Amino acid sequence: MGNMTKKAENLLLLIWIQAFLAMAGSLFYSEIMGYIPCELCWYQRILMYPLVVIYGVAAIKKEINVALPGLILSGIGMFVSMYHYMVQKVSAFHELGGTCTGGVPCNAIYVDYFGFVTIPFLAGIAFIVIFILHLMLLREMRRN
Repeated sequence: MGNMTKKAENLLLLIWIQAFLAMAGSLFYSEIMGYIPCELCWYQRILMYPLVVIYGVAAIKKEINVALPGLILSGIGMFVSMYHYMVQKVSAFHELGGTCTGGVPCNAIYVDYFGFVTIPFLAGIAFIVIFILHLMLLREMRRN
């Protein structure tokens, strides 16, 4: 068992909640709404879903070292989500979206809340929140 402050435990729990909500959201869009994930969506899922387990185990064991792979996965996930969002929204990248393998092009937009919030945007925000909270957690652990 690690020696964590209450603030560190709360940060770890917040990270886990964010990862769980992102996973649940992606499953909602594919399983309930029937949106077929494109290739880049699958890459984002591959990076997000393990975070639920990684941060869950870290929270239960109260050991931040267990969660280090989460920082790496969320960092990579941020860039994949940003690229996917640019494929959807930036005309210079739009042509690249048609090259995704599978039945759905990566430039397809299923949802477009407020004219800019798409599924990759939501995933990107989740990865950024997880990454920043993990950095805050590392800072908190260094203080003690």
